Amino acid sequence: MLTPKFFAAAGRLLLLLPAIAASGQEPAPDAIYRGGQVVTADAGFSLQEAFAVHDGRIVAVGPNATITALAREGVTRIHELHGRMVLPGLIDSHVHAPAASMHEVDHEIPTMETIPEVLDYIRARAKVVPAGEWIQLQQVFITRLREARFPTRAELDAAAPNHPVVFRTGPDLMLNTRGMRESGFNREFKVTDGGPGHMELDASGNPTGLMRGLTRFLKTSLNRSASDQLRNDRLRQLLRAYNEVGLTAIGDRGANPSTIAQYTTLRERGDLSVRVSLSQTFPTVGAMDSILAAIDQIGASPLRREDPWLRLIGTKIWLDGGMLTGSAYMLKPWGRSEMYGITDDDYRGVLNVPPERLYPMVERVAKHGMQFTAHAVGDGAITELVRAYTRLAREHGPIRDLRMGISHSNFMTLETVEQAAQLGVVLDIQPPWLYLDTRTLVKQFGYDRLRYFQPLRTAFTLGAVAGGGSDHMLKIGDTRAINPYNPFLGMWTTITRRAKWYEGQLHPEEALTREQAIRFYTINNAHLLFREKEIGSIEPGKRADFVIIDRDLLRCPVDDIKETQVLQTWVDGRRVFERPGLAAQRLE
Repeated sequence: MLTPKFFAAAGRLLLLLPAIAASGQEPAPDAIYRGGQVVTADAGFSLQEAFAVHDGRIVAVGPNATITALAREGVTRIHELHGRMVLPGLIDSHVHAPAASMHEVDHEIPTMETIPEVLDYIRARAKVVPAGEWIQLQQVFITRLREARFPTRAELDAAAPNHPVVFRTGPDLMLNTRGMRESGFNREFKVTDGGPGHMELDASGNPTGLMRGLTRFLKTSLNRSASDQLRNDRLRQLLRAYNEVGLTAIGDRGANPSTIAQYTTLRERGDLSVRVSLSQTFPTVGAMDSILAAIDQIGASPLRREDPWLRLIGTKIWLDGGMLTGSAYMLKPWGRSEMYGITDDDYRGVLNVPPERLYPMVERVAKHGMQFTAHAVGDGAITELVRAYTRLAREHGPIRDLRMGISHSNFMTLETVEQAAQLGVVLDIQPPWLYLDTRTLVKQFGYDRLRYFQPLRTAFTLGAVAGGGSDHMLKIGDTRAINPYNPFLGMWTTITRRAKWYEGQLHPEEALTREQAIRFYTINNAHLLFREKEIGSIEPGKRADFVIIDRDLLRCPVDDIKETQVLQTWVDGRRVFERPGLAAQRLE
């Protein structure tokens, strides 16, 4: 229904229209999309009917009649939207695409929701992997298993007695006896490299097989060998899969020289179908001089220049462990937990980088004008990171333009949200973690301790810029992936605060409105990735990145949001995805 508010907004937008048709001096649009519900995600979140595109950019937005008048016969193609909703191209602020694309390169890995399914998989692998070689299973998080615990060393021994076995979840490992022996883990083991780590012991002082933050000591490679061509092809395939759910831009929050080379090859070949912003990792263990030199090398990268498709925006480190495995660094002790294998009453998690080493890294990244972000899950780690940013602002002046980041931003406090808003620190948050892990987190910490878990409404209210991501790390498939990268499932989660295997809502006072949820995956993420001048909204002058979907996100039943289907995805005014069978729907 067209309301007075609609026409007022349209009038404001028409002031921005270039005089394309009036003078005939400007080129006519290549294409016009009309008869839809166009969610601009502009400052006023206006809804429009039509827009025009020329040379990959949006040149006008407004009512059907006004935009149609810009068409020129023989030049402009008219696309009829038939009332469909159009969104700005969706953005995922946090993925690990190269690793995800290669995870199932040699065999498909089934979804596992129970310990017996985990052990069945390991037994099946023991039949095909030569005796004595490693069997590895990654990122089957215990929070997502019905039993909500690690498989025990004895269970792994029984499933594969002739193989070293590692069950890896993020920075934490459960090993069988042979895997412990081959990696040198025993009761005499000591961390000697100055890095983080914690080995769980039983009542007799013997290792249980559970190692936290000690992946670097594992005597096996977790990377599969493959040709560059295969790796590039698999990555291109995954980027196309992102297009299928409406993603037109991503932030890779774990880039390294090898994966950067992959993206660069695809960029040079014209094979990128999403825009990529890179946060490159660097070592945090060792001599500080060598660490700072590594940061300087990143700062000198040619990918620091402006580029519409591929750009290096900053750095990423892992500041603490994981909430899914029992190693996130908390302000208060975790508490004893059979589920997580925690026996120390004072255990607060693993802080990978102490404050006195963190600040010089943050300061050097800032010196190069780059964004520093860190994997920070626990409220203790986030507090230390915000303290470093506060000190940086105090010693060097405002840091808002650097958009320093907190990746994950899960367990926060009201104070850290307030400080992030004041400093211009951006929050890179993944709703799939709330959706998949709430059940176990409430069991471990209690409902009240999760008051500021993914505090989205508080962030929006206080003016902190928060953007949505998935932390997609393994598998291709928007809902079977670890973690799911379907942005509509993410939107539904932020709006409902509902979770798998959990009754009720997790602090519904932190739920977003539908408008905020759309901003979370569009213009806010564009800001996080330094692309808000080019993408993130449908406005004149911006690149023509947009998606056409099958339902009205602003009015459909709330549970229908997560079932949304993308009909078409466009990047730079070029269609990169169309749902099969769409021709019968006469979208155009």
